[in-house]
Amino acid sequence: MRLIVGLGNPGPEYAWTPHNLGFLVVNRLAERAGARVERPEAMSFIGPAKIAGQAVTLVKPQTYMNASGMAVRELVERLDADPAEMIVVLDDVALPWGMLRIRERGSAGGHNGLASVVGALGTDEFVRVRLGIQPDHPVGDLAAYVLRPMRKAELELAAELIDTAADAVEMILRDGAKKAMSKYNRKAAPPEPPMDTK
Repeated sequence: MRLIVGLGNPGPEYAWTPHNLGFLVVNRLAERAGARVERPEAMSFIGPAKIAGQAVTLVKPQTYMNASGMAVRELVERLDADPAEMIVVLDDVALPWGMLRIRERGSAGGHNGLASVVGALGTDEFVRVRLGIQPDHPVGDLAAYVLRPMRKAELELAAELIDTAADAVEMILRDGAKKAMSKYNRKAAPPEPPMDTK
């Protein structure tokens, strides 16, 4: 059983923040598969689905971002899942808005939610799909930036990015991470960053 884990924060006040793109991608995958991610288990909402011909469990940890690893570890143990088969989807302030980056392993890169997962599992050997949310201007408080509601221009870019990330996850499941990396880890210029307007 492969786990597709979207990282985010529970609660309506966080639903449309940049830090919740992982949740939004899992929601999109569920929508495409006709699945629901609402069964409470292991401090998460989970939902079985069939994606790209594979049986998977879609996961949204409900521990808040920085403790995501507690939920993921418990779920891995309960479902006897292989962490190496897991795909984690998350936001990344180091990548420009609209850019996607797939990695098969590696450090948390300063992302507290990913660091929690790596620490709890004791391994960084799992695929991660990073979605760029880098601000287009210097930001004094990055935490406030990632936890504030997205503005209209950002929501438009996010909608496209969420669809692209869902496509990428489907390709990873169907063809493997390396093929998906060659398609989606493009060096081309990302879309114009959203203007910082209300």
